[in-house]
Amino acid sequence: MATPAPGTQTHFRTCNLCEAMCGVRIEVAEGRITSIRGDEQDPFSRGHICPKAVALKDLHEDPDRLRQPMRRTASGWEPISWEAALDEAAGRLHELQHTHGRDAVATYLGNPTVHNHGALLFIPQLLRTLRTRNSYSATSVDQLPHLLASYLMFGHQLLVPIPDLDRTGYLLALGANPLASNGSMMTAPDVRERLRAIQKRGGRVVVVDPRRTETAGIADEHLFIRPGTDALFLFALLHELLERPRLERLAPFTEGLERVRELARAFTPERASGPTGVPAESIRRIAREFAEAPAGVCYGRVGTSTQAFGALCQWLINVINVVSGNLDREGGAMFTLPAFDLVGGPRALSGSRGGFARWRSRVRQLPEFAGELPVAALAEEILTEGAGQVRGLLTFAGNPVLSTPNGKQLERALGKLDFMVSVDPYLNETTRHAHLILPPPSPLERGHYDVAFHALAIRNTAKYAPALFEPGPGAMHDWRILMELQHRVEVLRHGRSVRGTLKYEALKRMGPEGILDVGLRAGPYGLRARGLRKGLGLSALRRAPHGVDLGPLQPCLPGRLANKERRIHLAPEPLVEDVARLRAAFPEDAAPPAEGELLLIGRRHLRDNNSWMHNVPMLMKGKPRCTLMMHPEDARALGLAEGDEAVVTSRVGEVSVPVSVTDEVMRGVVSLPHGYGHRRGGVRLSVAQEHAGASLNDLTDDQRLDALCGNAAFSGVPVRVTLSSASAGKPPARR
Repeated sequence: MATPAPGTQTHFRTCNLCEAMCGVRIEVAEGRITSIRGDEQDPFSRGHICPKAVALKDLHEDPDRLRQPMRRTASGWEPISWEAALDEAAGRLHELQHTHGRDAVATYLGNPTVHNHGALLFIPQLLRTLRTRNSYSATSVDQLPHLLASYLMFGHQLLVPIPDLDRTGYLLALGANPLASNGSMMTAPDVRERLRAIQKRGGRVVVVDPRRTETAGIADEHLFIRPGTDALFLFALLHELLERPRLERLAPFTEGLERVRELARAFTPERASGPTGVPAESIRRIAREFAEAPAGVCYGRVGTSTQAFGALCQWLINVINVVSGNLDREGGAMFTLPAFDLVGGPRALSGSRGGFARWRSRVRQLPEFAGELPVAALAEEILTEGAGQVRGLLTFAGNPVLSTPNGKQLERALGKLDFMVSVDPYLNETTRHAHLILPPPSPLERGHYDVAFHALAIRNTAKYAPALFEPGPGAMHDWRILMELQHRVEVLRHGRSVRGTLKYEALKRMGPEGILDVGLRAGPYGLRARGLRKGLGLSALRRAPHGVDLGPLQPCLPGRLANKERRIHLAPEPLVEDVARLRAAFPEDAAPPAEGELLLIGRRHLRDNNSWMHNVPMLMKGKPRCTLMMHPEDARALGLAEGDEAVVTSRVGEVSVPVSVTDEVMRGVVSLPHGYGHRRGGVRLSVAQEHAGASLNDLTDDQRLDALCGNAAFSGVPVRVTLSSASAGKPPARR
């Protein structure tokens, strides 16, 4: 490794741009970043980084990033002081709730929130003060089925089983592309090498997906499956595995096996084969291989969650891992024991256990989960008049116009709000509708600890990094913005009190680092931990800039179970009842899919994690990625050729996008990446607008949901594809 130039400072931290928690080594000279590369001494990532990490410099220096509060006026945006902005935001939110009721204000949290420990630790206090039932987040467009299955089966939404990649002998992955995501709900840096290691030790990697993804490209086997039919495939696997269940040590604290057996009896491989497109003999063979593997794990991600039966899919994946004896077993699906423990830590610092259908949305009666309603309901709750109508909105680090279903409808709805405030560093497709934007500093100007992703990692580690740069003059951290809003709303509602003032001053002194230290010291490796002389606290992590290795995942059941009975519930009633809906959707005598029917699925690229990354020049290099993938036979039938501009139409809208003809997608499936659609006016995203693309969510349908939990059903949206008039006039040779 080259020796840094004189005057260069070296800083070690974790990249916060996706879930992988890759360690980075950043060199700074004269206040500017001169080098970013992987930290070879990081015990988790071992020197691996992807292109996103190198783009941290571009993100930090982005001239489009807002650096002071902004107010929207009739003549445009104007800067405003923090004091005035916070007073106005709190005052308007309070006024709306006082006049129209607490549910008149809604909140939306984007997924960058979970990469920010300050936000995670301070947002709950603001939400408790607002006490609105109209809370929304990216959870219900992504991971809600995982959390619901964990809550119903294990007693806590964050008890999510994690594939033990480094010790498994058989990985069966559905609807997951970890080579692009770096592992999702499975924090795993350098996934490519970890999957190759499975193969090198004689194991197998099998991918089931409507697209031959990057991960499928290196797998031992890839099976195409029709979008939205994964639950049938999983039930058929379960049907076979139940011939010889191997609950082994799980049996004494597992209940519901016979109920599951009854449900699976009708879902034979033959019944699943027609709708899924997977041959019955392949289903039987995979079930046999999985059962015979020394250790195996079934894993499903976005493709299995964002469909009409997403909750059933995540439940069945868990059940398969249980009945095969692979839950809570080395090389199977295991539970983490993070240093900051959101499951078993002190109640004041733990994450919500969850809760289901304690209330429902006003318009469509969609169920609540863990205090949130499905975000597909947000637009209609704004647009539908009457008692309880949403009139105000607070967004934090989110761009739901591009990331939630039927984005154009939400866009119209945002324009109807009486007041909107956004805590966000960008003027984007969503925040352009805000009356106030409150921008936090860049990620490199705050300390970093992954509270959320250590809880989802394939190995127990801990790592903290202090801020690399001091925030600019007049900047305010996002946790402080949240705390100031909470305190002001509380004062407006109840008046000033000694108790409230003392709490406010104490939290301001502690900050997120103080709370983090308390959580670490009270955690499983803290003051009372055996083998650690002083226990693991923030000071110990400061002395270990590369991070601390706390060891591989360990069997922990039944002690880690969070329900009162300390039992695994294999057959939770809401999931059992939902099987009738699956039967009705796919009856045994169902006709085969209609010829010519096209189903839309999304996709993700290694450089595309969130819409705001499209404003980073380094990540947008290369040929355009926002294209419509289409099978050659489908393209030929529609008179389309490579590079043609196609019009894609769904029930809710249409977009125009270039065609990419490829056999990477199965016949009858087209694929469009998410996060694009930057042609909308009024934004300040200069690079993104040069690579505008088309928004997948101008096609996805807010009415297509998982009826059980309300998660958006992005996968398998029926669409019509035609040649655009712009391409129709070109000679065939040019097309």
